[in-house]
Amino acid sequence: MLLAGDIGGTKTILGVYSPENGPRQPLVQHRYPSDGYSSLAKVVQDFVGRCDEYAIDSACFGVAGPVLEGRAEITNLPWSINQHNLQDVLGIEDVVLMNDLQAIASAVPVLEPGDLFTLNVGEKVAGGAIAVVAPGTGLGEAYLTWDGGRYHAHASEGGHVDFAPRNAVEMEMLRFLLRRMDHVSYERVCSGKGIPNIYAYLKDSGYAEEPPWLALRLVASDDPTPVIVSAALQQEPSCELCTETLEIFVSILGAEAGNMALKVLSTGGVYIAGGIPPRILPALQHQHFMQSFLRKGRFTDLLVRMPVHVITNAKAALIGAANCGLMRWNEVIESV
Repeated sequence: MLLAGDIGGTKTILGVYSPENGPRQPLVQHRYPSDGYSSLAKVVQDFVGRCDEYAIDSACFGVAGPVLEGRAEITNLPWSINQHNLQDVLGIEDVVLMNDLQAIASAVPVLEPGDLFTLNVGEKVAGGAIAVVAPGTGLGEAYLTWDGGRYHAHASEGGHVDFAPRNAVEMEMLRFLLRRMDHVSYERVCSGKGIPNIYAYLKDSGYAEEPPWLALRLVASDDPTPVIVSAALQQEPSCELCTETLEIFVSILGAEAGNMALKVLSTGGVYIAGGIPPRILPALQHQHFMQSFLRKGRFTDLLVRMPVHVITNAKAALIGAANCGLMRWNEVIESV
């Protein structure tokens, strides 16, 4: 029996899986509010107590933060996760911590058509590398490589590389942001954190007036991103500032997805994940995304052939953690 988890700043989802049922069908599953617990160990203890009819043999957790030497700090949550501590809590040796984007990437090989929205059909190359770009609260990136028998997911912090403007508007936006922060990465303009930065630049530049009704909504909200995105997608009342903010965001996302596709030569496909893309599918279907994705000069013809999908299954990280854990367990059994 495998215990798999998707550990985030807002919610923690745990499930028990068996090799027979696979990574898409948990035997039992429970969702917890992360801020209601002092540590992941406390959540795990509660969960194991609820389903003590299952004897856990191994565990795999996808966590929203970098994982180094069996330790992880959760973004937006004061949790310090220690692999050895979880081994003690569960009474087992086989406990794995992985970055949440690596977990999402691990789900890609077992995703089904209903889990995806296709932006570019392309021509998938069997065994080709796969790129994953995921704008959520931050900008996560990962990739998969084929070893001749199966895909392996690899973590990346590519969302923190230097933002590269491609036109006059983006150059001015970069100058605007550099006056306010030491380093402008892609995450600063291509994530939930980045959308307010784009909006602030457009408002400061005089692109359009901020409507009074929007100003009231922004003041009343703890997080401006959902307000801006909602206003951009709605027909009435319209908001030029929000519409242009979302168009720039989508264009930058397309450009960075194309960058990632070239870096890993993702002939196996490009997958757009994270919390934001499923909510803005109408905007992603417009020409801004694919035009930016393909605008790579001499390599445009190569990118045209790469499939591009949006992952719409909200449980992709949990499916990926379960898939990775079950594959590891199968390898252990086969080696005995």
